[in-house]
Formats: sequence, structure tokens, C-alpha cells
Amino acid sequence: MKAENFLLIARYLLEKPDATQRELAGITALSLGLVNSTIKEAIASGHLDQRGSRELVLTEKGQNKLDEYKVKNAIILAAGFGSRCVPLTYETPKGLLEVFGQPMIERQIEQLNEKGITEIIIVVGYKKESFDYLIDKYGVKLVYNPEYATKNNLSSLYCARKWLGSSYVLMSDFWIEKNIFNTYEPRSWYSATYSEEKTSEWCITTSPSDKIEKIEVGGQDSWILIGPAYFSGSFGETYKEYLMDYYNTPGTEDYYWEHILKEKLSSLPMYSNRQAGNVHEFENLEELRQFDPSYIQASNSSIMQEIAKILNCSESEIQSIKPLKVGMTNHSFTFTHDGTKYIMRVPGEGTDMMINRDQEYAIYQIIMPLGVSDDIVHIDPKTGYKITKLIENVRVCDPLNQSEVAMCMQKLKEFHALKLKCDHVFDIFERIEYYESLWHTPKSYFKDHQQTTANVMSLKPFVDKAPKEWILTHIDAVPDNFLFEETRDGTKIRLIDWEYAGMQDPHLDIAMFIVYAMYDREQAENLIDTYFKTEEPSPCPHEIRKKIYAYIAMCGLLWSNWCEYKSHMGVEFGEYSLRQYRFAKDYYKIFREEERK
Repeated sequence: MKAENFLLIARYLLEKPDATQRELAGITALSLGLVNSTIKEAIASGHLDQRGSRELVLTEKGQNKLDEYKVKNAIILAAGFGSRCVPLTYETPKGLLEVFGQPMIERQIEQLNEKGITEIIIVVGYKKESFDYLIDKYGVKLVYNPEYATKNNLSSLYCARKWLGSSYVLMSDFWIEKNIFNTYEPRSWYSATYSEEKTSEWCITTSPSDKIEKIEVGGQDSWILIGPAYFSGSFGETYKEYLMDYYNTPGTEDYYWEHILKEKLSSLPMYSNRQAGNVHEFENLEELRQFDPSYIQASNSSIMQEIAKILNCSESEIQSIKPLKVGMTNHSFTFTHDGTKYIMRVPGEGTDMMINRDQEYAIYQIIMPLGVSDDIVHIDPKTGYKITKLIENVRVCDPLNQSEVAMCMQKLKEFHALKLKCDHVFDIFERIEYYESLWHTPKSYFKDHQQTTANVMSLKPFVDKAPKEWILTHIDAVPDNFLFEETRDGTKIRLIDWEYAGMQDPHLDIAMFIVYAMYDREQAENLIDTYFKTEEPSPCPHEIRKKIYAYIAMCGLLWSNWCEYKSHMGVEFGEYSLRQYRFAKDYYKIFREEERK
């Protein structure tokens, strides 16, 4: 008697001992003949007992055999942001979005509980606090993935590795109509649905017995891996060994856990569990609207409600929502209304502590009539929400393209020449200290941060005395904030994102461009010369150049402290934060060297 066939039959007999052999064949996908022979062998071996003409009951021996394949737990991966479902996921993690009035993750938990699976581990990251109530409601265990913002879900499964084995592994954002979980599982499987259209999902090739023989990313007219998977005990142990190796191998930061399955399929036997029309994944709001019509008129998103209010329309008229690349300070997405494309800016994590929105609003009132920025439709000083018209055919400045850089510097000089005024100051020394005060820990990631800070702060007397003109300065005049728009009249440059703008020395903008572009010394010198190229008697006087060196050191420490604060919010910037700290240290030394000349 093949154990797998017996288990498929036995687990159903627990629920319905009077099931007919034809019924058992239908539910197990075994042939009628195989069901008949398996039952006979199970009766003969003492695993089943026949009572009366129809009823089949598991014996103690049969129950013990079944218990060898009991599911121990479920691991739900819920750490990700769910960027394609913006703006809903700016407020609610994707797994907690409701479908027909119930959060998707709650439906999964209840389906697992129905089958007696109560040990449920949820790996959280983005908006982790939102999941806390599930502990009290369902008795789940939450595990935090500190790398959720910089790595893919392979790292989340790594965080839950000690529980892996006889486990369901699933994402929090699937909607499963009919319960596909079981108390007992005879083999490892992955649910699959069929796609006739071209897809970028993980497509599978299977044997006649449904064993997965090949996995390819992308295809057409194929079964694709969507939904839960089950790891048997032996499968889980083998997988854990690979997981440890992959996690510790550089270059796997973007890996899904399925990458290991794909690459090690020969030693990780996995079967397809075909679930056509039963497991649903929602890529975006449009797909949610198609499945749950309540989303057409009301998404329960304050952001969507705000857009509808501003544009005087219904939520159903807000369409074609697509996320933009997540910015360093904010999140943004595009949408269409009445044939016009817009960009919506949503303040990022912890931004309310870093940006004075009333001051930003005041700046836009000054610059909007000048046409130097993007086309503002609405800006709210309370929420920080901003809607602008999408500018077609634009690109940001390439900091390695000298021609484009020169055009940006000319645009910057033209703005500085306006000598605009506002009512507030951007005090860089005050901001350096303030960003550090926001940290959740008194210690920096950098061991010599205290000395570096003292060095940079020692530049204040020089900076205070240095000649400067006090005008409205952009502060964040970096390559990504210069937009090149191709028009009938030629190239037009717009300078966007004025959140940090205030009264300052305009030469600070030069330093900001340098540190964001992460220029080396030669590139930095070239940029300074480019800005001052029309000035006489020399491109840039030595004292001003020395002042810009000091600004570069100050900007480096400013943004390094800023990055450390954002990292506590779950946002990481990799090399950028390291390079900013180097600017603080290196240009302090350069300044002192120049001072001795």
C-alpha cells in the first residue's frame, strides 16, 4: 500500500466515513481502481476497519500512520510594502486590505484554524504594528524581518526558518475562496492556477503525476505558481540547508524563496496543486475593483478620498494608478482623471518630523507664479499631500552628462539671481543636531560619529563669518530634482521638490548637488567651476571654494544623520548613507588642508 494514496483517502474518511469509492476518487484525484485497491490493502494491513456495508473507519494503526503526516504550522509572509497596490498600501499593509469585508490575512488564518492549524507564524516588516491585534484575536506569533525594505521575501522565510517543516508557507495577500488547507498532508505541493495570457509569473512544467519538473519565469498558456505551498518535514529540512547558504551568499538580496525551489528542484520534490479559479492575487486597485465591486466607489483610503474631493469626482473616476519609484523623502504615484494624468505625493515614514509643511506651502506660493517648478494642482500644508500634473517626455539630469549638468547650473544661477525672500531659514547646523536627536538610540552606526560631528561643527565660526548673500535657496537642488522637458520651443528645465527650501547661502545648493551625485574630488571641482564660469576675474575665488568645501562636509553629515533616522523608520539607502558620511569626513580634511595654504 502506497502511503501517499492511503493518506489522501484516510484524511477524507475522517470527515465522511460513509464516502463512496467514486466520491473518494473524485476528491483525491486517484483512479477508481486505485482507490479500490488501496482500501483493500488498508483493511488487510489493519489501517482501516469496515463497518457495515459502507462505513470505513480508521483503526488506531491507521490513525498513527496519518499522524506522521500532520501539519505542524503555517508561516505567513507579510513583511512587504505591496507597492503595486498604492495608494491603499500607504495606509494599510496589503495583507490587511479587506475583500468582501474581511482582511485577506484573517481569512487565511480562519481557514487554517478550521483544519486545526493554530500555530501560525507571521513575518512582518512594513507597518508591523498593524498586525499586533492578530495576536489577541487568533493567538498568532509575530516575527519581525529587519531587512524587509532592502531584501525580498527569501529573507522573511529566513527569519522564520526554525519553524520550517511540515509547514504551509504563504503570502498574506492571497484571497482563497474554498479552503485548500488540510490537517494532514502526504507530500509537498504548491498551488497553481492557469493563465492563457502572456504572464511574468512563475510558469511550471509537470509530469503526469503533477510533480513539478521545471520552473520558468514568464510564459503563456501555462500553469503558474500562485498561492500557498506546503513543505513536508523532509522537504523543509533540505530546504533549510539551502536557505542558509543562499541567505549568506551576496547577490541574493532580490531573491524570492521560490528561487531556491527553481534552482534546486531536483532535490526538492514539489507537486502542483491545481486551484483554477480558487486562489486570487490582486496586483493593483483595478483588480480589486473587478473582484470586489465595493472598491469601485469606496476604497476606505483617505488618500483616494482626498483626490476625489480635490478633483470633485467619484473614486471610480480615479484610474490607471501606478506607483513611481519610491523617493528618499516621499512616496508618489500617477493616476488618470478625465483624460489628464497626475502625480500624487504622499509624505514618507517619519516625514512629519522632518518637514515643516506650512513652510513648504509658503514657498510654493512664492515660486508658482514664476513657472520654475512643476504644475501644482493642490498642496495641503496639513497632510503634505501634493497633486501636480504629470509632465510628459521628461527626464532627470544625468550627473555624468556634462552638458546637462551645465544647463542645470545655469538654471540654478538664474533662480538665485531672482534674490527671492521668504520668512524662514534653513539652519544647517541646527538641522544636523535635530536629525540626530530623532534617532531611537543615542549611538550612531558609525563608531567615530562623535568626533566627526565635533569636526564638522567646528566649521561654524568660519561659515558664519564667510561672505554670503542671504536669499531663498532650494537646499535640495540635486540631479533628480532637475527635470528636462522637451517642448516645441526646445528643452525646458524645471526644478522640483521644494520641501527643504528656505533662506540660506545659495552656494549651499552647489554642495548639495555634489553630495547627492556622489561626485569624486575632480567632479566636484568641475561642478564648482561650471557654476562660476561666467564670473570674473576667476571662475571661483579661493575663499568661496573653501566655503563650499565646508558646505560639502556639512551636507554629508546632515544627510548621514537623516539616513540614520530614516533607517529607524524601516527605510534604507545603502551606499548613499555611507558616502554621505565619507563626504563629512573627507571634506572636513580638505577644508583644513586648504585653510593651511
